Amino acid sequence: MRKFSFLSTALAVALSSAIFVATPVQTQAGVLAHQVKIQGELGRVYINPYDVSPLTAIIDRAGKDITDIHVRVLGKPDGGIDINYNVSQNALLNHDGVPIWGLYPNYLNQVEVSYKFEGVNKKETYKIYAQPIVTFSRDFRFEQMQKRIPKKVDPAFKNRLYLINNTITSNYKPFDWSGGKGGAAAWNDYTENYIVDTKGEIRWYLDYTKFYDRRERNVEDGGMMMGFHQLPDGDLSFGMAQRYMRYDLMGKAAYNRLLPRGYIDLSHEVLPVKGDHLLLRVGKYDYHHKDGRISHTIRDHIIEVDASGKVVNEWDLNEIFGTNVYRSSLIKALDPRAVCLNIDMNAKEIQISDDTPFGDKVGTGTGHNWAHVNSISYDASDEGIILSLRHQGIVKIGKDKKIKWILASPEGWSDDFKAKVLTPVDKNGKKIKCEKSKCEGDFDWSWTQHTAWLTGRYDNKGGIKHISVFDNGDARGMEQPVFKEDKYSRAVEYKIDEKNLTVEQTWEFGKERGFDFYSAVTSNVEWQNDTKTYYISSSNVNLLRPDKTIKMVLVEIDPKTNDIKFEMDVESASRDDIAYRSLVINPNVFEY
Repeated sequence: MRKFSFLSTALAVALSSAIFVATPVQTQAGVLAHQVKIQGELGRVYINPYDVSPLTAIIDRAGKDITDIHVRVLGKPDGGIDINYNVSQNALLNHDGVPIWGLYPNYLNQVEVSYKFEGVNKKETYKIYAQPIVTFSRDFRFEQMQKRIPKKVDPAFKNRLYLINNTITSNYKPFDWSGGKGGAAAWNDYTENYIVDTKGEIRWYLDYTKFYDRRERNVEDGGMMMGFHQLPDGDLSFGMAQRYMRYDLMGKAAYNRLLPRGYIDLSHEVLPVKGDHLLLRVGKYDYHHKDGRISHTIRDHIIEVDASGKVVNEWDLNEIFGTNVYRSSLIKALDPRAVCLNIDMNAKEIQISDDTPFGDKVGTGTGHNWAHVNSISYDASDEGIILSLRHQGIVKIGKDKKIKWILASPEGWSDDFKAKVLTPVDKNGKKIKCEKSKCEGDFDWSWTQHTAWLTGRYDNKGGIKHISVFDNGDARGMEQPVFKEDKYSRAVEYKIDEKNLTVEQTWEFGKERGFDFYSAVTSNVEWQNDTKTYYISSSNVNLLRPDKTIKMVLVEIDPKTNDIKFEMDVESASRDDIAYRSLVINPNVFEY
């Protein structure tokens, strides 16, 4: 067999002038290999290894069995925040190297990696340049990104990290995929998803351009990314209209799946539950009405999918609510300018008519935006689900698909559902006097709320449940105030006695801030067990102030004292951009 000859002089010259430095060598097997420059005793550095997470890298382990791995991404010299984490053997094998995340964009990062190899402790510093962030440029967007302005950082909270889920409203929507049957598929905007530290610096970014069909030819690759949750192993679950996904922070996909056939228009919630199952908030394709008509439905179905993507359960709210899908009391009281996903600052009134065409329009009845489910909470103790229906209230549905209780004003419900409406009580269990939609004392219902989640502040076993809610406050008391500046939003906590069907308000924050904390749409509040705090995002403050910049107000707070541990304003880059949620991120994602 003829041996492989060395490179020609011409090829050698070409290689010597290339951007990378390589020296040809002959291996024992006779196969050509290249010696490349490396920074430490490990292998090469691969930046953005999975093509969707540009502020990450992998330091190849080069076949070495290293242990006791620790990574420190150094903060900038001017008081920047270090990101520290350990890397398990499983994570090392999964990426065939040391995963690096938390890099600054458009910056030469310094990364310290310590490890043990063949019984010897090693510590090396790697220099890794991460590219600038690329965002979608559109008309009336005048900055690259949202401005992040820290207002207060308790020293004990300086290493916190927060994911922001922001929308870039598209003004290029040439296609309507509804086919005359309604549905929400024409609602299609880009989303920026990134993690910031408490200095306001971006430390992780999801390249959404890799997920979207910008020309809108493929309906399967459109829709807002929403419903982000971080799983115990650090992965992120989320969805975008016709898909739901799971990725790790390195950008490696566990899966990227189309919705099961028959379901469309996922948004708001992709909730991880037991055994790698997910609860998805979807619409139904070609829903057959009892009168013979056919339409798509709007945000009124919940499905459970197992780890392989098979549907194992379905909640059809049209069937569960029956004639109550026509409850219009709250809908008629909404501010027509800010009906969540359908923002129209020029709208004058909400019109409800039996002959309203099917579609993503606020209204009553199947085929319209009558429910607008925007969050799901799973009660493992009895396998019930708690839903936030923006246009109706908060409800719990049992395993038997029956309504167990309703946390909402009793106005407008049918007699059979009125019996399920919770009775407000004070801390002593004494009934609070209420008239129509207003109650005495400090108690109030939640209005056009988001994230009605069981709170981890309590164990929620037995018949006593505690939920935290972001009470947006639109149509509070079933009316619009004379002056819009009288509106307010709040984070609120409720204690629910499921046996006696009572509800007690146990905590609130935000009412005292008034209109400066008011978010007509979106937002969230979530308990943080590690710090015993509530993290709150009032996501669209100033939406009703056309002369001011829309901003997210991010707050982390001790509910025992309402002492603020962290606060940051995140200002929009365009008047048209609407933020959705924000969540605390655990940086120790490679220890599993």
